[in-house]
Amino acid sequence: MHTISEPDLRHHGDAEVRGGGAELTDLAVNVRAGTPPVWLREHLAASLDGLAAYPDGRAARRAVAARHGLPEERVLLTAGAAEAFVLLARALRVRRPVVVHPQFTEPEAALRDAGHTVERVLLDAADGFRLDPRAVPGDADLVVVGNPTNPTSVLHPAQSLAQLARPGRTLVVDEAFMDAVPGERESLASRTDLPGLIVLRSLTKTWGLAGLRVGYALASPGTIARLERAQPLWPVSSPALAAAEVCSAPPALAEAAHAAHHLAADRAHLEAALAGFEGVRVCGPAAGPFLLVHLEGAAAVRSRLRGLGFAVRRGDTFPGLGPDYLRLAVRDRATTDRFAEALAKALADR
Repeated sequence: MHTISEPDLRHHGDAEVRGGGAELTDLAVNVRAGTPPVWLREHLAASLDGLAAYPDGRAARRAVAARHGLPEERVLLTAGAAEAFVLLARALRVRRPVVVHPQFTEPEAALRDAGHTVERVLLDAADGFRLDPRAVPGDADLVVVGNPTNPTSVLHPAQSLAQLARPGRTLVVDEAFMDAVPGERESLASRTDLPGLIVLRSLTKTWGLAGLRVGYALASPGTIARLERAQPLWPVSSPALAAAEVCSAPPALAEAAHAAHHLAADRAHLEAALAGFEGVRVCGPAAGPFLLVHLEGAAAVRSRLRGLGFAVRRGDTFPGLGPDYLRLAVRDRATTDRFAEALAKALADR
């Protein structure tokens, strides 16, 4: 158990491509390239006709519920998954919150901002950052874990996660990248039999809607009601609700499923390219739209890559990692081939 808090929990991948980084090829942000698609942009544009009215989330809530085979009272639309973390931190009474790292740092930051003392369970690189449920303290009454996990790209077995659920404990599973996994295997989104389970989803990654802020929480009706009371009035905009509705419909789900298979092939191409570099180790097996790589002197390599036109995500802001890690978003094969050439130059310059 660790309580070290040196990493900058508020650093996110978008910082790599702000300002002067806007001209770089972006391998730092885990949003699917080429999105949002034309049909979604047109749908969002059409939603602007209703901006004079206050947002009405009922249709979007019904659509998300139907998408997961759940009753509507188990769904809460949020302004991105990030809002859900803040709601959890403020609305739930917890004594011993535990965050499983390395993972997305916003849950811990939100808990700390709400006055909680957060404990960390650090997964071991030697074990491939795999989750051992026994590592989580038995009396932890809030446990947060990502699946597949950002930044490790590890997909934890649903059975392992289910072992963490117990009466008196809230188990938060961040599935922001689950729709990038073919078949969404290992998802707990539709489970209603696990006590205290909260599953968080985001539409940001697959549909390219980071600027729109749209996600949702799935939980018991009582938990949803508590979280909803902590929200301000009309927390999700009308365009965001329109996106949630249409992206939960069968045609969009079919497109997302196709994209997930395409992504898996592109990820394999990136892994194969990286395998040709001595001293570059890919953490795996990977299941998300990104790879975590370990290489000595990663910070200097990252700087050289920027000079060569590529932005990649530093790893040292994630608890449990360090300065020798980088996260690389999966892109199309042509981009990967260009990146491999740049990486060869960056490594040769060391």
